[in-house]
Amino acid sequence: MVYRIAIVDDKSQNRISLSEKINYSGEIEIVFMARNGKDFLDQLKAMPQNKHPQLVLMDIDMPEMNGIEAVRNCHNLYDDIKYIMLTVFDDDDKLFDAIQAGADGYLLKEERVDTILNAIKEVIEKQGAPMSPSIARKALNLLSGTKKEEANVQTTLSDREMEILKGVVKGLDYKKIADELFISPHTVRTHISNIYEKLHVSSKVQAVKMALKNKWV
Repeated sequence: MVYRIAIVDDKSQNRISLSEKINYSGEIEIVFMARNGKDFLDQLKAMPQNKHPQLVLMDIDMPEMNGIEAVRNCHNLYDDIKYIMLTVFDDDDKLFDAIQAGADGYLLKEERVDTILNAIKEVIEKQGAPMSPSIARKALNLLSGTKKEEANVQTTLSDREMEILKGVVKGLDYKKIADELFISPHTVRTHISNIYEKLHVSSKVQAVKMALKNKWV
């Protein structure tokens, strides 16, 4: 069986090198290669759907449109295409975002070619979810942390803290939150600090992401 594959990477040398390596097996047809997510979507839309790749080897960090955005956008248009993210980083946030976007696998670029080929077959034939070992450990930790958060965090936050968190999600600054709740900005800052500590986060972006993910607001 020959598998139809697309490769998306902003570095031409990476695209060429990877295509040469996986083509060597005789089991792969490179349908096309793209330099970023936008280029990938443009090429996909320009070709007949029955010629689409079965699976895409997708880089993450790219200009114009990164790999995670490309997967998310493409899932809404063509939900039969599979994706394996290829990256040099096993970053927690990117791993979680890629899984949420619809990635089917997540491998480090340093993996051997036979590992990448086996991952392609696993996703297409068995609907598997291959991951590099270090990434799999992080995924388990993320899932474990998510379960604990869903079970415990919402009951840990006080009613006042939940009100303030809702204000943060709405994009209000400390003064506007204070005005809405008839408290001082200093009190808001104190509550925000407590919220960060209870959620085990260190920034507004992380707190908002957790609130939206768990549908608290």
